[in-house]
Amino acid sequence: MYAVIKSGGKQYRVEEGEQLAVELLGAAGEVELAPVLVVDGDRVLATPKELEAAQVSARVVDEARGPKVTGFTYKPKTNNRKRWGHRQRYSLIEITGISAGGAPRKTPAGKAAPAKKTPTAKKTTATKKAPAKKRPPKKA
Repeated sequence: MYAVIKSGGKQYRVEEGEQLAVELLGAAGEVELAPVLVVDGDRVLATPKELEAAQVSARVVDEARGPKVTGFTYKPKTNNRKRWGHRQRYSLIEITGISAGGAPRKTPAGKAAPAKKTPTAKKTTATKKAPAKKRPPKKA
């Protein structure tokens, strides 16, 4: 079973027991994440109605910082130079559980139950319309 979660404007494919770095989460401890997609064997939950009860629970393990990104802006002839740097902060989380939320299980396409036939009224034949009258030929 795996799920696709959304955190910090990015989507991640996660499985139970996996650790990953996501954008900084303010809360420490247990975190509940809303899944975008849940796949459980042959069952796929993707619509908002199916995903209402689905949850992905995670535990915040640590906070970390990414690599330093440096930049430099320069405009010639004006003595305008600016050097800058940035290090993104991340939360390391461990996925503790994926729950499909007891959504109803659909029967596979190959094993669909046979549809019951309902009696229908006999079809009546339509009466034929008279053919349209032809126009007189145009004069030249």
